[in-house]
Amino acid sequence: MNLYLIIIIISALIDVVANLLLKKSDGFKYKKYGISAVLLVIIAFILLSFALKYIELSIAYSTWGAIGIIGTCLGGYIFYKEKLNYIGIVGIVIIICAVILLNY
Repeated sequence: MNLYLIIIIISALIDVVANLLLKKSDGFKYKKYGISAVLLVIIAFILLSFALKYIELSIAYSTWGAIGIIGTCLGGYIFYKEKLNYIGIVGIVIIICAVILLNY
């Protein structure tokens, strides 16, 4: 696997953790979670910027975003018992198809 794709995946997973921490911060009521989320987002964008030197923006960002969306939905389901309706599931399938098409 391409090193830069691995960097994008790691960056996206860090972003997922940041999103879940942001939810846990309860609108920054719990500041340690909110500040941790902000710091992780900064780290995620720094990693993404490294990959952008070698991968086209459209491919890198769409892959990063798709992993972030899917990971956040899964994390919301696992940790916060949030559920998607059928339209949301169709949307995720469309996102996956779009990223696959962009990568070809």
